[in-house]
Amino acid sequence: MKYGLIKVAAAIPAVKVADTKYNLSEIENQIAIAEGKGVEIICFPELSLTGYSCQDLFHQQLLLDNAEQATLSLLDFTRQLDITVIVGAPVAAGPLLLNCALVIQQGKLLGIVAKTYLPNYSEFYEKRWFASSQDLRPQSIHFAGHHILVTPDMQIFRTAQGAKFGIEICEDVWAPTPPSNHLTLAGAEIIFNLSASDELIGKHAYLMSLLAQQSARTISGYVYSGCGFGESTQDVVYGGNAFIFENGSLLEQSERFQLESQLMISEIDVERLRSERRTNSTFVNAQRPVAGLNGITRQIGELALRIECLPYLNPMREFTLTRQIDKHPFIPRSENMQAICDEIFNIQISGLAKRLVHTNCKTVIIGISGGLDSTLALLVAAKTFDKLGFNRKGIIGVTMPGFGTTDRTYNNAMVLMESLGITIREISIATSVLQHFKDIGHDPVVHDVTYENSQARERTQILMDLSNQLGGLVIGTGDLSELALGWCTYNGDHMSMYAVNVGIPKTLTQYLVRYVAESGVDETSRQTLNDIVETPISPELTPADDRGNIAQKTEDLVGPYELHDFFLYYVLRCGFRPSKVYWMAQKAFYNVYADGVILHWLRIFFRRFFSQQFKRSCLPDGPKVGSVSLSPRGDWRMPSDVSAEAWLRELDGAVSGLVD
Repeated sequence: MKYGLIKVAAAIPAVKVADTKYNLSEIENQIAIAEGKGVEIICFPELSLTGYSCQDLFHQQLLLDNAEQATLSLLDFTRQLDITVIVGAPVAAGPLLLNCALVIQQGKLLGIVAKTYLPNYSEFYEKRWFASSQDLRPQSIHFAGHHILVTPDMQIFRTAQGAKFGIEICEDVWAPTPPSNHLTLAGAEIIFNLSASDELIGKHAYLMSLLAQQSARTISGYVYSGCGFGESTQDVVYGGNAFIFENGSLLEQSERFQLESQLMISEIDVERLRSERRTNSTFVNAQRPVAGLNGITRQIGELALRIECLPYLNPMREFTLTRQIDKHPFIPRSENMQAICDEIFNIQISGLAKRLVHTNCKTVIIGISGGLDSTLALLVAAKTFDKLGFNRKGIIGVTMPGFGTTDRTYNNAMVLMESLGITIREISIATSVLQHFKDIGHDPVVHDVTYENSQARERTQILMDLSNQLGGLVIGTGDLSELALGWCTYNGDHMSMYAVNVGIPKTLTQYLVRYVAESGVDETSRQTLNDIVETPISPELTPADDRGNIAQKTEDLVGPYELHDFFLYYVLRCGFRPSKVYWMAQKAFYNVYADGVILHWLRIFFRRFFSQQFKRSCLPDGPKVGSVSLSPRGDWRMPSDVSAEAWLRELDGAVSGLVD
């Protein structure tokens, strides 16, 4: 593992029914490939040593003997390998024949897990050949040169680096109470499923949904390997399904109906799963004491056997990341992005609509700068008024030119307001701010923080006073990214009466505005919205350059927002330590930002995030939209005077090689 990521594989080998020598050879080939790629655990389909569709041949002693001999050969093959192999085979335990998963590492048979739920309906007749683990009494058997326990009890396997996994077999996951429910509550972080599910119209989509939901419900990694080409097609066809899920998200999948073997490899982030479980109180509560088989009430974790995997022979082998790390984790990925964008808007619209209905208010005041955030807030307000049946003239858009306002942003603001049919007010702040400088004795040629914040606070005062005058609500425009960095003026643009963008990070704001531009608006609006997206992000609080262009660019001062949004997501949503976030950013932004640039802005992120909490502690109301919120009444609660030093030291230690 590296930074909590463990490399796993779901294998679909070529198979010949009842030919254990051939099947063993194919299994060994895929093990060798997986070992070479750094895979730590590999899972094969149900009854993969014999083939699933042997039917009454499972009553033939020769087939059982051949399966055991193949197991012996597989043990010998893995003697010098670190990879943990999970393979399917029939195993006899006294009068019972069990459909089992064998766990093998370094020539040792670590455990045998028997299938619990045997399908015996429609095309399935497993009870004709096999007994359930529920029919099994714990006993030691001699199999493949090992005296080993077979038991109906839960079994949790733990790798040398601490990742814990459990096993269920095919039908188990289709049951009303899958074994994986109990396994994960007992501590398993990854579930491996050896399967032989046949193909039917619509079944593939249902299976994907089932596995995704089970992975999400149990907050686990889920690795599924199903039989493919080579199984008997006498009455059914096996398409070769393989999936790797992590907490409901699909990481990798096979192509169905392939004639060749397949090997699906990805990395499951165990550290992320652990963090998610710790913060999910429902998962924690589900582990409360239960009655065991003997009637004694115990913690569910106490009902499982713990099996330690072997220390690695080569613990220093190189770790290569194969899964993609999303550069923009706040932007949802879906085949239907229109539906996703509409949903985001509807969350914002519903939040504002409730506040307007509650206050019996049909007037809102919004400061319109011609920038991204005020544009999104204005679009939300317009959509809200339409939903409520209010006249858009009740939206008062106020443009307040200052010392840094450029023609580009001013014109975009005016065109946008005109196209939306709202009430337009223009109030220059120059005279009042200059008077304020005179009152407090500030030299206006000194373009310091006083110079900048005086403008922001003057604009907020105008909006607040207009709200009193007109009986309206001031709509805040600041976004989630600005709140994380504290890039707002305290008691200036930091404050409003309802903040519609507080749940929207900057990268998503850009996406949403561009989405509206490409969603059937008139050509003038389309051009305006696209130009707003392309305009450098700026508060425009210092004068423009000699050519009248924006001189004060936010991303030059605090760093690229796509980096900060990346940091924000993985620090808050996942709880990752700084060194891991840095490592992930290196992978995600390879050939985009140099390592030194990423490191610089990551340090800035932590310094600003910790030091600016006092602004977030008194935020106005606003709707949560995604999985991250900085509301002091919601997701994020932190003292305003907390120190960032431990996080910065961990990051510096990793960079200097003191931390892996």
